[in-house]
Amino acid sequence: MNASLALELFGYLGSVLVLVSMLMTSVVRLRIINLIGSAIFATYAILIRSYPTALLNGCLVIINIYHLYRLRHATDKSYEIQPLSAGEGFTDWFIHQYQEDIRRFFPAVDPVQAKNSEGFAVFYDNQAAGVLLGKRNDSNFEILVDYTTPTFRDCSVGEYLYGQLSTYGITQLFCTENNPEHVQYMEKMGFTRQENQVYIKQV
Repeated sequence: MNASLALELFGYLGSVLVLVSMLMTSVVRLRIINLIGSAIFATYAILIRSYPTALLNGCLVIINIYHLYRLRHATDKSYEIQPLSAGEGFTDWFIHQYQEDIRRFFPAVDPVQAKNSEGFAVFYDNQAAGVLLGKRNDSNFEILVDYTTPTFRDCSVGEYLYGQLSTYGITQLFCTENNPEHVQYMEKMGFTRQENQVYIKQV
């Protein structure tokens, strides 16, 4: 393979990655793949001395880094938490909107029960990012649904949410769950397993 062909393929790789990034449902994955593609294409543009193209893609690299930083930091002011009362219209809408995906993580949960649960919603730049639904008993909260939308699933929604619960008088979360995907998430978030597959977290 000669150098000219290798260079062209390098440029095509950057273009393909930028294109593929547009197909991502997760905003973090979109940003990461777009960042890599833009960096490759900026390098390619410099090598062929197309400096305006290099400048454009260099700016895209900086923009992607900035937004990844914001998405990865739970203290970002773009997050907002909103308490939810049982039977709220937002909860009904949210469960209906993401019902199939919620069922994948919480197959045993009754949608009607979830819609009539109390809890909290998290918003990012006024977009619904996730919900924590269940039953509160004094300072304890029994989790029924702890769900983040696909767009924000790789972000720090859970860290932000758990970090805010103490301000609402909640000191302990517990959940009975055997779905491997959600169990893995709970262990990552600091839940400890007790008897009868009960997971507990102090907040």
